[in-house]
Amino acid sequence: MLGSRIWGSFWSPSSVEGDASMSMFKSRVALHWRILAGLVLGVVAGLLINTLWTADTWHTLGVHDPEVFLGGGVAAEQSTSPGGTNEYADFTARSARFVRNANEFVGDLFMQGLKFIAVPIVLFSLAAGVASLNDTAKLGRIGGKTIVTYLITTAVAISIGLLAANIVKPGKYVPVETRDALEAQYEASATEKVSGANEQRARSTWDIALDIFPSNPFKSMSEGKTLQVVVVGLLVGMALTLMPRKESDPLVQWFQGMTNVVIKIVEVILIFAPIAVFALIVKVVADLGLEVLGSLVVYCLTVVGGLAVMMFLVYPMVVRVMTPIRYGRFFKAISPAQLLAFSSASSGATMPVTMECVEKRLGVSEDVTSFVIPVGATINMDGTALYQGVAAVFIAQMFNMDLTLAQQLTIVLTATLASIGTAAVPGVGIVMLVIVLESVKIPVEGIAVILGVDRLLDMCRTSCNVTGDCMVASIVGSSENELLSEAEVVAARTKPLDEHPPL
Repeated sequence: MLGSRIWGSFWSPSSVEGDASMSMFKSRVALHWRILAGLVLGVVAGLLINTLWTADTWHTLGVHDPEVFLGGGVAAEQSTSPGGTNEYADFTARSARFVRNANEFVGDLFMQGLKFIAVPIVLFSLAAGVASLNDTAKLGRIGGKTIVTYLITTAVAISIGLLAANIVKPGKYVPVETRDALEAQYEASATEKVSGANEQRARSTWDIALDIFPSNPFKSMSEGKTLQVVVVGLLVGMALTLMPRKESDPLVQWFQGMTNVVIKIVEVILIFAPIAVFALIVKVVADLGLEVLGSLVVYCLTVVGGLAVMMFLVYPMVVRVMTPIRYGRFFKAISPAQLLAFSSASSGATMPVTMECVEKRLGVSEDVTSFVIPVGATINMDGTALYQGVAAVFIAQMFNMDLTLAQQLTIVLTATLASIGTAAVPGVGIVMLVIVLESVKIPVEGIAVILGVDRLLDMCRTSCNVTGDCMVASIVGSSENELLSEAEVVAARTKPLDEHPPL
C-alpha cells in the first residue's frame, strides 16, 4: 500500500489533451525534480558501493582479479577456469557483475538514444529554420552575434579560472610525495592524452578551417561531426530559399515535419531520464577514487567554485541585463538540460534536450535555437576553458613555476582558440589542456596528477557549457525580437516539457 502511494506521487492516471498516444499517465512531479532525485539517489548508492564494496570484498567472494572479472568476455571466462585467478568466484560475485553490467547498459542505452537524435534534430531544424527565414542578412546577424558572444564568454570564463587559481593557489596544498604517487598511478592514461593532443596540435589552422566543410555529408552525419552537420543544414536551408516557392514549400514542410518527429522522440527518451541518470551517476561515483579526491580537494573546490561563479552569477546577470528573463525562470527552464549534461558529461549528447528546453521553456524561436545551440555544442566550452585556467596554474604551482602575465594571457588566447571545433564528448578537456600547457612550457606530465578526478570535474564543466549555450541563445533571441514572454511561453505550450508522461 505504501509503495503504491510513493509510486503514485510520481505517476498518476490522467489524460493529456492533444496527445492521445501518450495520455495514459501524467507525472505529478516536474521532470527536473525527477532527474534530480535520480542523481541524488545515484550519488548515495555510488558512495555506499565505493565505501562498502572493496577489494577485500571481492577476495572474500573468490575474485582475486576484479578488473578482469568485471571486464567480462573471454578474459574473464579464462580467469575463472581451473587454475585461473578468479576460479572460485561464487554466485554472489557473478550476480554483482551482472548488476554492474546491467546498470552500465541502462546508462549507455540512454546515451545512445540521445546521440541517435542529435544529428537529425540539428539537420532538420536548421534546414527548416533557415528556409523559413527567407532573409540571408538575418542569418548573417544571428551567426555573427552567436560566434562573437561565445568567444567573449569563453575568454571571460578562463579569466575567472586563472583569477581563482592565483588567489587560492591550490597547487601549494599538494605534497611532493602525493604528486609523485599520482603521476605514477596515472602515467599510462596521461601518455595517451598527450598523444591525442599531439595529433590535434599537428593540424594547421588551414586544416581546422577546411575540416568545417564536409566532403561527404553522410559520413559527417554518421560520425556525429556537429559543426559539419550545421554547415550541411545551412547549405540545404539556403538552397531552399533560392528555389521557387512552389518547389521549395513541400520540402520545407517535410523538414518541419521531421523536426516534430524528432522532438516527439526526445519526449519519449526523456521519460527514462531519471532512471538513466541514476545508472550513469552510480557508475561514476562507485569508480571514483575517494583517496585521490581527498588529496586534491582544494583543487576540486577551486574549479567548482569558479564554475559556480560563472553559472550562478555571470550568466544570470548577463541574461537579466540583456533579456527580460528572470533569474528563477531561466534556471527552471534549463534545469533538465543542466542535470543531463552533468550526468552524461557530454554537451553533444545533451544537445536535443537543450534545444527543447531553450525553445519550449525559454521561448526562443526555432530559427535562433536551431542555429545557436548546435554551434554552441561545438565551439562554446566556457566550463572547460575555466577548468583549463585553474588546471594550468595548479600544475605550474605544483612544479614551483611562477606564470607571468604574458604567459597567462597566452593561456587565455590558446584555450579560447582550442575550444573551436573541439568534439563535444566526455574527457576532451584533458586533450585541450595538454595544448594549453605546452603553449606556456608547463610540464605536461602534471596532467597525470589530476586525471583521477577529471571525470567528476568533467561533469561539472559540461553543465556549465550547456548553461552558457542557453544564455547565448536567450541573448541572441532577445536581440532579434524572437523571444517569447513568460506568459506567451505558457500559452504556447500545449504540453509542458516537465509533464512528460511515461509509456
